[in-house]
Amino acid sequence: MGINSQSDLETELQIGPTSAGKVRLYVRGAGVDLPMDFDPDDADEIAEELRAAAARARRS
Repeated sequence: MGINSQSDLETELQIGPTSAGKVRLYVRGAGVDLPMDFDPDDADEIAEELRAAAARARRS
């Protein structure tokens, strides 16, 4: 599966800080239980990438 592949898979996304000073993206769904921890600087970079992707999607 890639970025442009359609999927009927439903997941839940939670985002928040951890007690260890990280930012956690937590994805949960059928057969998926994926916590991903990032340093705050890396989380900022991911946020910038999300904003840039949203801007590109709006232009499509």
